[in-house]
Formats: sequence, structure tokens, C-alpha cells
Amino acid sequence: MLDIADELHRWVEQGRDFAVATVVVVGGSAPRRPGAALAVDAAGTVIGSVSGGCVEGAVYELCVQALRDGECVLERFGHSDQDAFAAGLTCGGVIDILITPVRAHSTCRPVIAAALAAFSSGEAAAVARVVSGPAELMGRALLVRPSSASPDASPDAYEGGLGGSARLDRAVAGQARALLDAGRTGTVEIGADGSRCGRPVTVLVESATPPPRMIVFGAIDFAAALTRVGAFLGHHVTVCDARPVFATPERFPDADEIVVDWPHRYLEKTDVDSRTVLCVLTHDPKFDVPLLRLALRLPVAYVGAMGSRRTHEDRAARLRDTGVTEPELARLRSPIGLDLGARTPEETALSIAAEIVAHRRGGGGAPLTGAHTPIHHEQEETRRRTG
Repeated sequence: MLDIADELHRWVEQGRDFAVATVVVVGGSAPRRPGAALAVDAAGTVIGSVSGGCVEGAVYELCVQALRDGECVLERFGHSDQDAFAAGLTCGGVIDILITPVRAHSTCRPVIAAALAAFSSGEAAAVARVVSGPAELMGRALLVRPSSASPDASPDAYEGGLGGSARLDRAVAGQARALLDAGRTGTVEIGADGSRCGRPVTVLVESATPPPRMIVFGAIDFAAALTRVGAFLGHHVTVCDARPVFATPERFPDADEIVVDWPHRYLEKTDVDSRTVLCVLTHDPKFDVPLLRLALRLPVAYVGAMGSRRTHEDRAARLRDTGVTEPELARLRSPIGLDLGARTPEETALSIAAEIVAHRRGGGGAPLTGAHTPIHHEQEETRRRTG
């Protein structure tokens, strides 16, 4: 529901009844990933998408039916060779979709409303819903927030519940918080009594975390273009430069934050995490070397630095002289970006953004035409994170 949380939150505030269809499981090639959602209100208004158009009509009808009878539905859609008019995925994949009615007196409505309020305000939260299991658990929801949001709260604290035992709720809350901490949406399976034994219950956990940070060092024209692309990709973008004459809101209208400070000093005191990307465009050793010496030792997702190959060799030598090790230096993406033949600031920004996406998703940056590699690499990315 994350992509349509703002509009769904407005629907809740307006008192509308609606049904939300959520992609739960994906098999093979499919256009949307788990968590993608479509919603239909009582007037027939539709928002969101679960398949890019392949099965939207059939899902719409299921949502209308769920609004009428108040029952949750789990439906599977796949490629259909038998009936050309059957709803199916032309890409050959299979998706399971959970349809949940959220009506005025639905048990899950208070929890869904709280989750949507958190999602739309940018707060970190995760909502868990039963996908399959005992009938009495269907349509229930449970909400967890990160431990840091309430340090005094119990680590297994939650809002709402799944309608089973308190042990089940605590177990699901623990699993949901683990996914929230990792910034992941997915399903977990657990016994109906909260253990690993007994009748299985499958739960969908949708996690929302604040946007990942992109910190661009160097207030140059290439940085202005990269700021626009970073914002487009959903990053919270900060531009940092020690020169106040260049680091101005007028030059970087798409930045969320502009900082006038020496780059390494700012990086020492700002918050970063495993999703943060650092783009060093300063192209000046007095800025680059102390900044990269620190950056390459931080647990961030990506560190890239602009410059020619000769500049890179000189920079690498300077970093070695300061004590940067070869494994640390191997983390540096330099020259920054993929080989697109880019020349303009906009083309260069596209090259950098493409490398960031490929690095995050496990792509190689090669043309898809004629290739025999998977189009989507999320499974490979998960193996790297959890292996």
C-alpha cells in the first residue's frame, strides 16, 4: 500500500469504504513486486496498480465483490494459454493477490488507518496481514513501529492484532520488526500458535522506511543534474559544499537540504545507514581525500567519485598514503557512473544514477537485448544481504 498511501489516507479521513488488492507473492517474470497495490472505493474510484494492466480488470471486480460481502480473498493470476480472454500475465509470471475490504466496521480498519497515517507522513512502520491460515484470522492486521520510535516500549510492542493468541501476535510482531529494520516487504510463515510448529499461517508484512539518503558533495553543474535525478528516484537529497557562494537554494531547487561545510566534517556528524549513497563530485584533493578516507569506512550502500582515470589513480595513491586499505579502496566507484558515453551534466547524472540502481539491484549494466540474464535481480540482492 506504500505507493498509494497518501490517497488511501485521505480516503480514511473522508470516511470512505474501500478494498485494497496487494501483490503478495511473485513467481517468474512479473511487472510488479510484492507490496504493489490497487484500491477501489465504494464509488468505483480506482488508484494504484498490481500488474501494469494485465489483470487490473479482474482485480477491480474482486475488490467490488469484497466491498459487498466483507470477505478477504486470495487470488492467483498467471499466464493463460487455454483462454485468450482469461485474466493472466502476458509476461509468463504468476502473482498471488490479497484483496482486503476496509469498511467502516472492519476489524482491521483502525490498524490500517494508523499504518496509512504513518506511511503518508514518512514515519517508519510495518503492517502485517494474514494471507492464508485459519478463517478467523483473515482480515486482521497488526502494526509495529521501530524500537527507536519509542525507546521505553517493549521490543515486541504492537498495535492491533491478528485475532489468534497473544503468542502469535508477539511472534508476528517480532518478525515484522525484523523486516522493518531491514526495510523489506515480504511474507513470513509461522505456526498459528506462534511457534514454528502447528498449522501454518502466512503473513504479509509491508514495511515503510524514510527515503534513502543521497549526499552529493560538490556544488557544481553536474551536481544540480544529479540532484534532480536523485529526487526523481525517491532519495532524500543533500548537497554539501564548503563554498557558500555555490551552495545556494537557487542553484539546487530540487535538493531537500543544502549544507555549507567542509565535506568530511559534515559526513562525520550526519546520520547515514546501509541505504545511503555518497556521490563525491568535488574533484579537488583537499576535499576528496579526507572525505573518501572517512566514507570508505562507513556502512553505506555506495561511494562514487568523479574524475578521469588519471585523477582516480592519483586519488587512490593519496588515499593509500593516508592508510586506506585495498579492501576499503575496492569499495570506491571511480570513475563514477556506467559507460553510457555521457557528456552533458544530465547524461552524466543518468550514468551515475544507473550505476547506483545496478549496484543496489544486482544488475550488470549490460543491454537486455540479446541477453539471457534475469530482468529483475531482487532475489539475487536478497541472497547477498542475507547470505
